Amino acid sequence: MTTRTETKRDTRFFGHPLGLANLFGVEMWERFSFYGMQGILAIYLYYSAAEGGLGMPKASALGIVGAYGSLVYLSTIVGAWVADRLLGAERTLFFSAVLIMIGHIGLAVLPGYTGILVGLLCVAFGSGGLKGNATAVVGTLYDELDERRDGGFTIFYMGVNLGAFFGPLCTGLAQTGLGFHYGFGLAAIGMAVGLIQYVIGRRNLGTRASMVPNPLPAARRPAAAGVLVAVVAVVLAAVFTGLVTAGNLATVATWVAAVAAVVYFLVILTSGKITGVERRRVLSFIPMFIASAAFWALYQQQFTVLAAYSDQRLDRDLFGWVMPVSWVQSINPVFIIALAPVFALVWTKLGARQPTTPVKFAFGTGVMGVAFLLFLPMAGGGPNSAPLLAMVGIVLLFTVAELSLSPVGLSLATKLAPEAFRTQMVALFFLSVSLGSALSGSLAQYYSADHEAAYFGILGAVAIAIGAVLAAISPFVSRLMSGVR
Repeated sequence: MTTRTETKRDTRFFGHPLGLANLFGVEMWERFSFYGMQGILAIYLYYSAAEGGLGMPKASALGIVGAYGSLVYLSTIVGAWVADRLLGAERTLFFSAVLIMIGHIGLAVLPGYTGILVGLLCVAFGSGGLKGNATAVVGTLYDELDERRDGGFTIFYMGVNLGAFFGPLCTGLAQTGLGFHYGFGLAAIGMAVGLIQYVIGRRNLGTRASMVPNPLPAARRPAAAGVLVAVVAVVLAAVFTGLVTAGNLATVATWVAAVAAVVYFLVILTSGKITGVERRRVLSFIPMFIASAAFWALYQQQFTVLAAYSDQRLDRDLFGWVMPVSWVQSINPVFIIALAPVFALVWTKLGARQPTTPVKFAFGTGVMGVAFLLFLPMAGGGPNSAPLLAMVGIVLLFTVAELSLSPVGLSLATKLAPEAFRTQMVALFFLSVSLGSALSGSLAQYYSADHEAAYFGILGAVAIAIGAVLAAISPFVSRLMSGVR
């Protein structure tokens, strides 16, 4: 096992352990494929057949995108359970990457709704398995009190956004020049490159990443398999009987994510395998979970409402050339790439003097609300009336909010995690993203150009209020964290 002394001595990657470079790379390529595909997904669903799309109603298409995003993060529970009980985080990460590549191939080569069903399910479950476990493996590179930890997660997060920047640019060009399926094919190629790079560097991850912290006894494995089969059967029955449809999918995903979060908190808090200190730390995560869900409910609308807004309301004319819709989603990663090193440096330099995590969460949620309020001056305009520069400014605030909450949340989940639920605590953070993503799809169905002022105004005000409440109770939350900042 890697000791504290050995971990601190490894500074081969910009002052951080060398294993961070491998995880940086695989996450970068996975995000290239993920965001590249998601950049063209919404318009593929609602564009007409003549434009190469499937011709779905726009509200249903945006709801599906939100529900799909929710499924990605909801499936982190499955990936976390497999890692903690069966395979360990590192092997689960590898097999999940393989599943993602299969999904993108399905989107690229299978026609119509068959490609959507097979591709999105494989990508969603694969991405869920990879995301939580990649984060958990990053956590194994550092000790609990290592001051480099938040900085390391921010560097890791910069890799995420390098992929998120190039993915929509490449798939957008492929989609406009060759067609949607070529864009999906590029995503598959990107994931294949990431897999090759990951296999080459696996030896640098250390032994902690391969440990199974809470092995499932062999006698209980048939029962676990039976539960899996039953869940699949219920889902299929709900779809084929019409209980779950394209129109209500986002609402169903919201309820599933909310119930899963409550159940997961109860499972961890009532477990006999955690100590009193660990239980208080899990309790401290509840108000930050709520703030995180509110943040992501607005942030994830980049792929629902903002995708439709960019398609219809945004002036994308650049000197006579119309920019692809998906390119708008590459604005945020540009700011992340520019600002992530700044945030990492600030947190590292401040050390113990940096704001507490509850304050960072409150700030991020509040800033996200302010970003939504900035849509108000443009509300009610006609097609192509919203200036591109205004969108750039709004997305800058998205970025500041994101850097204040998302990488910090990943780091927090590994610091607050009980030993027996190390990866599953990371899954709890991703459950807040799942809930927010599902809400982004549900809320998107209420968006229309005729009601923009009410839509952006109400959501922005609610997010600001949640941030203010969390800031007010942050001293109490910090005490519950029992020494974790």
